[in-house]
Amino acid sequence: MADPYYITTAISYPNGKPHIGHAYEAIAADVIARFQRMNGSDVRLVTGTDEHGLKMAQTARAAGRDTMEFATEMSNHFREMCAKLNISHDAFCRTTDKRHFEASVALWQAMEAAGDLYLDRYEGWYSVRDEAYYGDDEITEGEGDVKLSPQGTPVEWTVEESWFFRLSKYRDFLIELNETPGFIEPESRRNEVLSFLKGNDLRDLSVSRTSFDWGVPVPGSPGHVMYVWVDALTTYLTGIGFPEREGDFARFWPVDVHLIGKDITRFHTVYWPAFLKSAGLPVPKKVFSHGFLLHRGEKMSKSLGNVVDPLELAERFGVDQLRYFLMREIAFGQDGSYSADAIVTRCNAELANSFGNLAQRVLSMIYKNLDGVLSSSCPANPADDDLEKSVRSNIGSMWTSFDQLNFTAGLDNWMLGVFACNQFVDEQAPWALKKTDPERMAAVLMTLFRCVRDLAIAVRPVVPTSIERLLDQMGIGADARDFAALENGDWFLDLVASGFRISQPQGVFPRLEMPADEES
Repeated sequence: MADPYYITTAISYPNGKPHIGHAYEAIAADVIARFQRMNGSDVRLVTGTDEHGLKMAQTARAAGRDTMEFATEMSNHFREMCAKLNISHDAFCRTTDKRHFEASVALWQAMEAAGDLYLDRYEGWYSVRDEAYYGDDEITEGEGDVKLSPQGTPVEWTVEESWFFRLSKYRDFLIELNETPGFIEPESRRNEVLSFLKGNDLRDLSVSRTSFDWGVPVPGSPGHVMYVWVDALTTYLTGIGFPEREGDFARFWPVDVHLIGKDITRFHTVYWPAFLKSAGLPVPKKVFSHGFLLHRGEKMSKSLGNVVDPLELAERFGVDQLRYFLMREIAFGQDGSYSADAIVTRCNAELANSFGNLAQRVLSMIYKNLDGVLSSSCPANPADDDLEKSVRSNIGSMWTSFDQLNFTAGLDNWMLGVFACNQFVDEQAPWALKKTDPERMAAVLMTLFRCVRDLAIAVRPVVPTSIERLLDQMGIGADARDFAALENGDWFLDLVASGFRISQPQGVFPRLEMPADEES
């Protein structure tokens, strides 16, 4: 049986439509999921929307909308984003779903049974925008009388009866967990979390609200709803069947990686592991906290007018092109910048001119010069063997980098394989060999055909739709497109024996043009 692999995105807060940051995270999670599936794992990818909390209720009220109706409409925008960006999720969870209420109640009752919940009075700073509590030592002065959180969001002094979670009880456990190599990445995030844990007396956490009712009701405590982060984090359990402890939950928990934005690291590396520990459940294997996307080096904001709809980008440049750019251009875990000209430049140079042109030239020459017929009887040549070994070596390095979530380095290695093939074409000049040595021309083209197939399969997690179209043209069966297929030394002989012939090839990576309304 295949090994299980469970990955989640953050559960998006849908008080507005998806932005490029949501798309970036979803694409990265999908690339990881596809990579693991191609590596033979039994994968579960869970995403969804976190629809409770004061901020959601206030946004709906300001729009004159029923909160549930508004939440459904906004959640559907995130479903649409996943569909259009080709996100291969196995479950899309809404925190307003009945089954999620059941999971949240089960987690609460487990924490209560552990003696970790108690009723008291909360007085302190609360950020509606962050749905987060902050201590006096974390608050700074803003303009006028406004107080700001560490995220720069306004905070309000809040006083209300609340259930509290004994977070302070788990301080030593949390320090040890966050010091464990591999639990939190990148390294800089671990240092931030440990600084928080070691530099403060960890206060118990307010985990219910009475000032509004848009949330999961606290069992046995009328008038209280769960703190939105208790509810939201539980989604990771809901997505694999909790509160059932058998079946998918037993198979896939603990999660292999929570993929999140760096602004919510504390919730996932402090609060969430403590809740799980209290409930007697295993903690996540890894929390990977990626960076922010900047537009032309600037943070996106409505006031600057630089907020871009990711679906508009996908429509302009192509879904696979956007996916490739985000994984190639931005070092995973760090902040990165994007712009229309950067997308066009990167995708034209590498997808269109380098790999796309390579594949198109090779298939076209086989179609025109060999009537589309493949041959396994071409005489061997050391240069051919060297190229295939080089390509396989680069793909091996790519896999290693992808397994470490280092997509930029992995695609660097992939491009080295592409460059090697293009150099081989220039050196061997099959168009000249057609006249002087047709047999050698055929050998060169067969070598390149095999290398293009290998490179196509290798990059399939990143640009799946385009690669499927290319592999269809190459006669590669739908069941022979994973990494195990690259280890099959007989695939080419089998393809030749099947009598497959290449038809007039169609390019899969067209050159992009700068939109007329974009600045250069």
